[in-house]
Amino acid sequence: MNKEVFQQSFKEKIDTNFIELSKYYEFNLEIFCEFSTLIFEINNCLLLELNRAAITLTNHLLERLLKLALIQNEVGIGPIELKKLNKAFLEPNKKYGTNDLGNSIEKCKKLELISEEEKLMLFDKIRVLMRNGFSHADSSKILAHLPDNIKMNSGDLSNPNKKLKEVNLNPKIIPTFQALQMESFAKNNAKPYFDYIFYLIFRIETRLKEKLK
Repeated sequence: MNKEVFQQSFKEKIDTNFIELSKYYEFNLEIFCEFSTLIFEINNCLLLELNRAAITLTNHLLERLLKLALIQNEVGIGPIELKKLNKAFLEPNKKYGTNDLGNSIEKCKKLELISEEEKLMLFDKIRVLMRNGFSHADSSKILAHLPDNIKMNSGDLSNPNKKLKEVNLNPKIIPTFQALQMESFAKNNAKPYFDYIFYLIFRIETRLKEKLK
């Protein structure tokens, strides 16, 4: 495949997706400014339809968001003298920096940084499907709705007149079928997942400002 083929493919995807995704390029974060470049990367993945990459990066964004929310809730959101930064962030980083996702979700809910509805969404849906399914490469929950067996026909290309043979296969455990289902899931869910986390950032910013004003 030559360079021109890639260029044409990328151009077609950008032309198709840019209007829908352009809103994610223009935003103003006040507390979580560090996410600007990460959001830019995720949106570029969505623009080029790199859906599994977008989901994995969105997982990273979510985990970092909740940890930073806990840290900022403890440190505050006001200006800190440069010479006092180490002292201000040392203990909160120790306290929250190694949290797993479930722990961060619970603590953010307890501190009213996320709502009960958001907690249920993050813990029951996103943690299980998106984080475990892609960052941990555990496809079991995503594929749980599939039947244990599907009927397929096996033929012989060297003997096309030979009668097809019926076989039963389990799409949940065979890597090729797993990959096809995960690709389809990512295509359908990468954009809405990112959209949910994108706006969650601003909701948490608002709550921090209300709490710490």
